[in-house]
Amino acid sequence: MIPVSEALERLRALVPPLPPERLPLEAALGRFLAEEAAARLTQPPFDASSMDGYALRRVEAEPGARFRVVGESAAGRPWSGRLGPGEALRIFTGAPVPEGADQVVIQEEAAREGAEIRLLEGLDLSASNIRAAGRDFRAGEVLIPAGRRIGPRELALLASMNLPEVLVGRAPRVGILPMGDELVSPGATPGPGRIVASAQYGLLGLARQAGAEARLLPVAPDDLDALRAILRGAAAEFDLLVTIGGASVGDHDHLRPALAAEGAELALHRLALRPGKPLTAARLGGLAILGLPGNPVSAQVCGELFLRPALERLMGGEGGARTRRPARLAEALPANGPREHYMRATLESGPEGDLVRPFSDQDSSRARLLTEAQALLVRAARAPAAGAGEWVEILPLEAPWS
Repeated sequence: MIPVSEALERLRALVPPLPPERLPLEAALGRFLAEEAAARLTQPPFDASSMDGYALRRVEAEPGARFRVVGESAAGRPWSGRLGPGEALRIFTGAPVPEGADQVVIQEEAAREGAEIRLLEGLDLSASNIRAAGRDFRAGEVLIPAGRRIGPRELALLASMNLPEVLVGRAPRVGILPMGDELVSPGATPGPGRIVASAQYGLLGLARQAGAEARLLPVAPDDLDALRAILRGAAAEFDLLVTIGGASVGDHDHLRPALAAEGAELALHRLALRPGKPLTAARLGGLAILGLPGNPVSAQVCGELFLRPALERLMGGEGGARTRRPARLAEALPANGPREHYMRATLESGPEGDLVRPFSDQDSSRARLLTEAQALLVRAARAPAAGAGEWVEILPLEAPWS
């Protein structure tokens, strides 16, 4: 069986980044930058006042000093000229500071008396109240590296850099294919031996949340020829096909035989993982295929571990393992078996950080527990027994991107 870490590396090689596209800034949320972003201007572009008040020469500023007000500078309406000795300029936040001035006295520390101001007692000169030109960044400076995902803060920064559009990784086209004669759609009344299909909806949500253009495909029957035809059609339509079920080795599991018959290159099969042992990945021409277990819990856990990184990789991101963090065990755990185990668990606040408590029933049929879980507790293969209070690793289940 293949370790999870090795499976991730094989999957990364299977899904190289898609060709990038240039998008207007308002359409770039959630995408990965395909090139580094350099500022097209200096910010602030000029020395600007950070307060409402009066611009003057610092060397002349002292309580009781008087200045003749020679004009006004407001944001978008700068004053032209040079400030001389004994002169002050009424100035507002964001307005350019005139030549000759190096101090803005806030309006509360000056009394206006006709065409003059008088500086008051308690005058505070500890700060100039001026934002120097280029204090944030300079034209040509690289502020965001290639491969960074664009969130709301990055959007704002890119706009301030005067970039109306950016080169980003393309959103992958993803088809999600549930398989099995036993499946019926939600809302139908299952007949004898049949069940409502649900795993595809969780994976659809995950893929869309991750930034993919994903859609559901009709349930595929347990028929080798039918599956081969679906694979051929998907290769012309999608960048990634996610199949659910049919990946094991039973008489009605047709994924691997169909892949072999179509000449697909198999990248991995059978992982040292619980839940999710029968995961499969392959490439058929330009189509990457990720075959997930049919059990909804197993499919969703494998989606977190493998589908999210694969989509990130296709979009131009790193596509590495999900970030884990430490937590303390709320209760003792027995030794683990030969497969890496991702246990559904809840989190509690403790005096030294989070306490993680796994559900006592980890059967993969318990889909309800997955929605109640706040994290997956990661147990290494053959990990020894661990006592309450010991440090372990968890994978939080809040979305890394939303």
